[in-house]
Amino acid sequence: MKLSAGVEWAVHCCVVLSQAARPVPAARLADLHGVSRSYLAKHLQALAKAEIVRPVEGRDGGYVLTRPAAEISVHDVVRAVDGPEPAFRCTEIRQQGELAAPPEQCRTPCGVARVMADAERAWRRSLAGTSIADLAAGFDTSRITELVGDVPGGAAAG
Repeated sequence: MKLSAGVEWAVHCCVVLSQAARPVPAARLADLHGVSRSYLAKHLQALAKAEIVRPVEGRDGGYVLTRPAAEISVHDVVRAVDGPEPAFRCTEIRQQGELAAPPEQCRTPCGVARVMADAERAWRRSLAGTSIADLAAGFDTSRITELVGDVPGGAAAG
């Protein structure tokens, strides 16, 4: 599967937010990861629209997760940033060119479309089964908490 760079950025930002005791400004999230502030802001807006994060106004504002990190799957983030469209789009090439099959032989998906759909379902299931908390548990989060504050009671800010 080919994902946009925004997916990687958004997932990493969610991991940071899961460890933050207070809202983290978009500019700070961009600086922490060395990425474009304007491009990251677009992805944070997509996460907010999907109700994964929410902006907090004011002098100490920024972004927070809307629910505990254990309740946010990587699949949620992928869908928010890249959308729900399937990665593989069958163009019915089997009905084109010199090898074209007649339409009556193309009433069901071909083997190529079936294997691609099966792979995508497995991929999405894997992402849905992995939470932001699962990812954070695999990171050395000491630098995160050092730079943005401790986790409040082990749960996401919200």
